[in-house]
Amino acid sequence: MLHPNRPQNRTKNKDIGKHYEHIACQFLANQGLVLLDKNSLYQIGEIDLVMRDKSCLVFVEVRYRKNANFGEAEMTISLTKQNKIKQAAQLWMLNNNLNIEDTEFRFDVFAITGKSQKWIINAF
Repeated sequence: MLHPNRPQNRTKNKDIGKHYEHIACQFLANQGLVLLDKNSLYQIGEIDLVMRDKSCLVFVEVRYRKNANFGEAEMTISLTKQNKIKQAAQLWMLNNNLNIEDTEFRFDVFAITGKSQKWIINAF
């Protein structure tokens, strides 16, 4: 069965995602982090934001939920999703000629649930 609204919904969801990634990026920049890259897409997955916090490389996953009726936004990051982000981060580092053993890095989550924002440092 054809769903004529699906491509439009997909575009709308991407726009919503970009909006909240921008909010997260602005917030983190105000905390002193420096944006290096955004929306790095690999076959295994996507990295929303790549930032630098002093000497530490930070891979940021941005999550949004309209409300907490089905749980907070950060609860939507499954172990499978975490592993995909980790693999994409490895590819990002390789593509940018960074040695994984010599580079300090971490994975943060910026979660927005309704009007509430939460920055989870070293989330996984």
